Formats: sequence, C-alpha cells, structure tokens
Amino acid sequence: MDKISPLELKHLLLGEEELALIDVREQGTFSESHLLFAVCVPLSRLELLIGDLVPRRDTRLVIVDESASDDLGSRDNLSSRGAQRLSELGYTNVILLDGGVEAWRSASLELFSGVNVPSKAFGEFVEHNYETPRLAAAEVKAMLDEGRNMVIVDSRPFEEYHRMNIPTATDMPGAELAFRIHDVAPDPETFVVVNCAGRTRSIIGAQSLINAGIPNPVAALKDGTMGWHLAGFELEHSSTQVADGPSAAGIEKALAAAARVAERFGVPTVTPETVEQWLQDSGRTTYLLDVRSPAEYENGHLAGYRNAPGGQLVQATDEYVAVKNAWLVLSDDIGVRATMTASWLIQMGWQNVYVLEGGIGSALLERGAREPTLLGEIDAATVTTDALAHALGDNAVTVIDLGPSTGYEQHHIPGALWCVRARLAEAIAPLPATADIVLTSTDGLLARLALKEARALTAGEVQALDGGTDRWLAEDRVTESGLEHIVGDTDDVWYKPYEHRGAQEKFMRDYLTWEVALVEQIERDGTTRFRAF
Repeated sequence: MDKISPLELKHLLLGEEELALIDVREQGTFSESHLLFAVCVPLSRLELLIGDLVPRRDTRLVIVDESASDDLGSRDNLSSRGAQRLSELGYTNVILLDGGVEAWRSASLELFSGVNVPSKAFGEFVEHNYETPRLAAAEVKAMLDEGRNMVIVDSRPFEEYHRMNIPTATDMPGAELAFRIHDVAPDPETFVVVNCAGRTRSIIGAQSLINAGIPNPVAALKDGTMGWHLAGFELEHSSTQVADGPSAAGIEKALAAAARVAERFGVPTVTPETVEQWLQDSGRTTYLLDVRSPAEYENGHLAGYRNAPGGQLVQATDEYVAVKNAWLVLSDDIGVRATMTASWLIQMGWQNVYVLEGGIGSALLERGAREPTLLGEIDAATVTTDALAHALGDNAVTVIDLGPSTGYEQHHIPGALWCVRARLAEAIAPLPATADIVLTSTDGLLARLALKEARALTAGEVQALDGGTDRWLAEDRVTESGLEHIVGDTDDVWYKPYEHRGAQEKFMRDYLTWEVALVEQIERDGTTRFRAF
C-alpha cells in the first residue's frame, strides 16, 4: 500500500490539486484529535457516505487513522481496512498517511479537536476580521424586557430551533436570512439579533445581513442559546415560529441585496450547458448542490443535485464536500440563497464556486428526497420481526445492533449486543461457533451491508432484520434501554455540549472557549485559505 509522510501531505494540502483526506475512525474518536481538513468517514459506514463525498473514483484519497500502517492483516488497523474496502469499491488512487495521527503529532504539526472545524474556525475568523457586532445575553434580555423595537432570528435548521430557542425568536436558517428578513423586519429601525446554539452561525448570519446591506442595526447574540442558558435565562422549547417566504416586495429587496453581495465578493455564475461539460470532464470533481430548504428541495429539484441548505453548507462544509479544490455549483430558485452561500464559500477559500444561472427555472424536476449514493454489495437476505420475536422467545438467536449508540441506549431489542460495525469481529468472537445471529441497524441497511463480513466470522446462520430497529419500534414490540451489552467504546458519536448526561454547563463553557481559541490555532496550522474582503 502506498504511503505519504506528514510533511508531504501538508505540501499537498497547500497545493491546487484535488485531494480528499479521509479519517476512517469513529466520530467520537475523530473529535478528540484530527487533521484540520480531514473528513470523518467511519469505516463502519463508509459505503453509505463515500459515494456522495468523493464521487470521482480516481480522486487521490489519503486515508488516516490513529497510527496508520499498511498491515492488511490487522483487524485493528482501520486505515488499511478502509483502503482495502475503497479499492474494492473502485477507488484507484488510495494512499495511507504513514503513521497516521500519531506521526502528524510527532512532526509537530497542528491537530484539532471537535467536529466541522474548518467552518467553525472560519466563523471566528469572520468575527475577528470584520468585527461583527455582538451583544451578550444580558443585553438582549434587557432589550426584550424594555419592549425595544427588535426581532430575534434563529439561524439554525428547524429541528435545532424546535428543541430550544431564545424567547420570541423566529426560525430563519443561515442562507434564508437575506432572503426572508425584509418582511420580518421591514422597519429600518428594528434591531435584528441573530442567534444559533453557540457562535458560528450567529456570526455568519449577522455578517450576512450586514454584507447584504440591510438598513437595520444588526448584531450576533454572543454564544447563542448556550450563552443565554449560562446567563441564567429561560429558553423556550417546541416553538414553531418560522419565517414565511418573502413577499413580492421582499423578493425585490432580496435580489438587490444578492446583487450587492455578488459584486463585492466576485460571485460567478455558470450556465447549465457549461455545467454539463464540466460533468463530462473525467479529471474534475463537480458537486451539484441545491441550497434551498429540505421541504422546497423535496417539492422539486434538478436531477443530480443534492440538498445542502446554505446555512448548513457553510456551517459544516465537510459533511457535504470532501474533495479539496473541487468545483461547486449551487442552485436555488431565484439566486439569492445560492449567491449568499457562494459568497461565504469564496471567503472560506474555495476557488471554484458558481451559482447556476436561472436556478431550477422551468426544467423538468425530480420530486422527493434524494437517496444517498450507496456503494458495495447489499444482501437482501432478511428475517422478519415476527420470526425474530419467535426466535428470541426460544433463546435461539443473538441480536447484534450496529446502529448509533445513542439510539441503542434509548431503546433496543431485548438482549441485543451493541457494537460499531468495524468491531463486529470482537462481538462475534465470544459467541458459540455455530450461533445464529441477526444483525440490525436503524433502518436495516447498514445491517445488510455487514452480512457478508459477518458470515465470514461464524459457522452459524447470519441474517439481517427486515426494516431494522425502526420497524421493531414502529410495531410497538418489547424493548430494553441502557448500555449493558456493549462491545468496545461508545465512540461512534460526538456529543453536543447540551447532549452530555451531566455537567452540561461545564461542557458548554469548554465548547465556547474552544471556538474562540480556533483563530490562533488555524494560524499555527497554516493550511487555510480564508479571505477577508
């Protein structure tokens, strides 16, 4: 297996060639220490993620784990196993970071904790360079209590807003701000406060409105809902106040705002015909991304475009795009949200970002959510929930749950073991040699993907649960909760500060301190191309 040294990799990261840096460890482990531009694609779910993240099979892929080597015989070596699996899936240019994260650290190169770090570091860069106005929770609370002429807009997706929000806040996710704000705050004297859970989307959202040139005073809520909670103020829960689509007058103002942003940040457009030519170029990776809301996307979208709501694309770019120096084409309906999103990606250092001329226009549209690109063999052999319930009653089968540990902890099939797929061998090894096994996962898909490897580990019969644990739950069958039967660590998930089982305030403070410190850390790293206009 070909390898690359840490210093050689850093040189590549500074270059212009396409490159995908793939970390195959579980998300929880990844979040503890990783390279800045590494994209977390756990070996356990590789076939579910890699097709959309790295669509071109001859892209140069550098695979990373804790201490990568080329020992294909080691079950513990995630990088060699990942490289082998990628080769089986048709990827032809796969190499290992020699020595993995440990070698990067030994070379005195910068390592980062957390997730979505490039985007979060960029948010701090924006605040530092543009001096984005901000208000502390106490100041915003005082304004509310005084009855000031103000609106609070929450720049997170609805699911996050619905969980908890600042009192009176209206949900208006990132790219929607410059599109919808004109009807929500038509009075130029209305003070607009933008918040998220922490810092990044508050900063980017507030600066978006400033860049768009709205006449209102604008500020970010310092530290978002976490800062509000830490200040001792109450949050609302289960709110449903969502900004409506813009009126005709609002659209006119939004288009004017987008035009100003496009001129300032040099946002280019591209015709559909040129995009088709790019897609035929075997040496170029071109991502097609629809930046509208999920509901709008499902109602009708252009063929080949994935949904990447603009605010989230800026907030978590690595969850949508893994190939550095790739080309990005953004679409929406009238160009406002695509332009606003493109302006931020350009500032993040993406050199080939374009807005599709005419947007979705009158083209023939596909409807519904797009299924992710799935690679690998999917065995259809399944066992029904009725048959599994009968087998469990006879103690004739062992269930192994490969879904998220968070879901398993909440409710799982009685007696089921839990492990990440990458540690399936560890779960099967202690079982009798002829034990019958049923694999399950959230919807059953991951379990079916794992059938082939599981069958190679035992002489017993191995099946996958039809419909997965979701179907078992939907049928209101008996479940258990807790983490009593786990194999290995529950390292598959990075917990948000407010998701920890205890000491949430400590995790919130630590998280906010970490975000602020990213500015100095990215300067030490030296591989970002953030641009200040």
